[in-house]
Amino acid sequence: MAIFLTKDSKVIVQGMTGSEGMKHTRRMLASGTNIVGGTNPRKAGQTVDFDGRSVPVFGTVKEAMEATGADVSVIFVPPAFAKGAVIEAIDAEIPLAVVITEGIAVHDTAVFWAHAQAKGNKTRIIGPNCPGLISPGQSNAGIIPADITSAGRIGLVSKSGTLTYQMMYELSDIGFSSAVGIGGDPVIGTTHIDALAAFEADPDTDLIVMIGEIGGDAEERAAAFIEKNVTKPVVGYVAGFTAPEGKTMGHAGAIVSGSSGTAQAKKEALEAAGVKVGKTPSETARLARAILAG
Repeated sequence: MAIFLTKDSKVIVQGMTGSEGMKHTRRMLASGTNIVGGTNPRKAGQTVDFDGRSVPVFGTVKEAMEATGADVSVIFVPPAFAKGAVIEAIDAEIPLAVVITEGIAVHDTAVFWAHAQAKGNKTRIIGPNCPGLISPGQSNAGIIPADITSAGRIGLVSKSGTLTYQMMYELSDIGFSSAVGIGGDPVIGTTHIDALAAFEADPDTDLIVMIGEIGGDAEERAAAFIEKNVTKPVVGYVAGFTAPEGKTMGHAGAIVSGSSGTAQAKKEALEAAGVKVGKTPSETARLARAILAG
C-alpha cells in the first residue's frame, strides 16, 4: 500500500517538453514511474524519446486522459502559466495534480485551489513549490531522488523538500510507504492533516514522520488533529529554531510574528499531542528508530 500514488498510477507530465520537464521525466521513468504521456498544445501528436522509450505528447490533459487512462499529472509549467495548467487539470478531473513549480503568485494558487473546491474536490492538488511525492519501489511523481531510500513502513509528510530528502536518507534502511512533500507556500493544496489522515488509514504505514517549519499555524492545527484522530506514533521536526523574529525565512509561508509561528510554539503544541519532536533532523530520525525498535 501507499498513499495517493501507487504502482498502478498512470502519470502524465504537463510541460514535459520543456527543459525541467524533460530532465525530470527521464528521472521518473528511470525510477519506474509509469509515464504514459505529456502535454504541450504546440507539439500535440509528436513523441519524445527517453532513452529508448517513446512517450506521446497530447494537446490537453483531457485528451491525454482519454487516450491513456492517466490519473496523475505532474506539472512543470513556468510560474506565469501554472495557474492555467492546474485549472486545465482540474477541469479534466484528473484525480491527482502534483504542482512542482516554484514562484507561483499566491493569488494564482488561491484561484486554482478555490476552483478545485468549486468543482467538488475531484482533483487532489499537491504543492505548489514542492518536490512531489514518492512511494518507493512503486512510483515517483516529482523531483524526489529515487535512490536515497527504500520501501518500508514509515510515512513522511514534509513542508521542506531538502528535509524530505535528508529524512528519507537517514531512515533509508527502514524505508517508507510514501513520502509527500506538500510545499511551504502560504496557500497549498494537500496539507499535513490530509497526509496524516491518509497515513492513519494506510495498513502498511506503522509510524508517521511530520516535518514542519516556522510561520503560520499549520503545525498547531496538525497537532490538534493528531490528538483527536491519529492512533499511530508520530515523530516531528520543526525547521527554524534559530530564526529571528519578524523575518521571512526561505519559503514564502515562513514568517514569524512574536511567539506565533515559532518553532518552539509548534514543538510545544506537537508534544502536548503526544508527538515526539527532535531538535535536529538526525535526532528526529533517532526518535523514529527508537519507537520502531519497541
